[in-house]
Amino acid sequence: MSDAGVVRLLVFRVGTLVCAAEAERVREILPRLATTRIPGTPPLVAGLVNVRGTLVTVVEGWRALRQPEPPASNGTQSGTTVLLEVGEGRKVLGFTVDEVVDLLAADGAALDRRPALPGIDPTLVRAVGRRAGQLFVVLDTDALLTPILSS
Repeated sequence: MSDAGVVRLLVFRVGTLVCAAEAERVREILPRLATTRIPGTPPLVAGLVNVRGTLVTVVEGWRALRQPEPPASNGTQSGTTVLLEVGEGRKVLGFTVDEVVDLLAADGAALDRRPALPGIDPTLVRAVGRRAGQLFVVLDTDALLTPILSS
């Protein structure tokens, strides 16, 4: 993320936390996908999904960001699965969110390089921005999701 110029961000909500990821890392936004659980994986891995013939690991956003579990509606989980490219090889992982809020263009210089906000691991924060008077956290998606690739 550069300090100068415009940065495109996908803003989403996980629990009460409003977050953003760089739009260039977003491959696709899909309705919440039913996953197949993988025995022996950490609890934050929801499982695998088949996206047009490609198996994709899906991470529970609320668990990865240590938010309360979202309520299930009628026995099914609502929300959205965001496919993100992570790591050097740009491997695609799914990340569940409660709601996609906006796609916005932010002035890179207007994003505050604060190291943390209360309630979120500071190693996951790249910057903090403001949208409609509300703070949001720009996540370091590599720091958040790359460790899952090696587990």
